[in-house]
Amino acid sequence: MLHEDFLAAGVRLFGVSVDTPGQQAAVVEHLALPFPMLSDPDRSQLIGPLGLRNESDPRGLAIPALVLFSPGEQEELWRWTSRDYADRMPEQAVVERVQQEGWSATTQPAPAIGPTEPGPKAVSLEWLSTYLRGAKFAVGAFGKRHKHHDESIKEDSIAFVEEMDRFIAAVKQRRDGRPD
Repeated sequence: MLHEDFLAAGVRLFGVSVDTPGQQAAVVEHLALPFPMLSDPDRSQLIGPLGLRNESDPRGLAIPALVLFSPGEQEELWRWTSRDYADRMPEQAVVERVQQEGWSATTQPAPAIGPTEPGPKAVSLEWLSTYLRGAKFAVGAFGKRHKHHDESIKEDSIAFVEEMDRFIAAVKQRRDGRPD
């Protein structure tokens, strides 16, 4: 992860999801995230007001998105919204986008981790690594098999494989106990 690059660009990070505060605390602890995760289980604090509730999902989960606010959170400057849960903007592209703002470097205290309660589907880092490798190879094979139908299938599969490689490296880094 590029947390130090975001701080150098003047950006503090946080994540938000519908998970409970205890589940969020478990994620922060399990993945050693250097930024806080916010809980919005009823979608009323951030997910709904930012228009990020996935109305096609029966659970009303949040649509993966990146939203950049001006310092002091006064104004939304930029937004990238994914097509689905597997669509993510490469972290380096996000860093390059926020660097365009020309803000002064900032700091971000480590998140305070409250009581943890891993969710019912929480997985070990080893299992997560196996899952990500499987997803990578399945999508890579699918992209190669169907590239003659539409060039965007090939492009999507390449982007997804690259994303899985980044996630696999991050999990390995966490498993090996290396800092961000």
